Amino acid sequence: MNWDQIEGKWKELKGKAIEKWGDLTDDEVDQVAGRREQMVGLVQQKYGRTKEEAEREVEEWHRGL
Repeated sequence: MNWDQIEGKWKELKGKAIEKWGDLTDDEVDQVAGRREQMVGLVQQKYGRTKEEAEREVEEWHRGL
């Protein structure tokens, strides 16, 4: 699944994002709306990760979908 597909199915997939990153709120995940860079930035900010760590984490989540 590519990121265009993720954006299109975000309402279905946002629950999986909240499962992985339990500190994220529904509103925060809604604002991401399936956009990769926003997801990376949110994980980076919320969990204090470096950009590289957040990118790796989001990519691992993406591959698991």
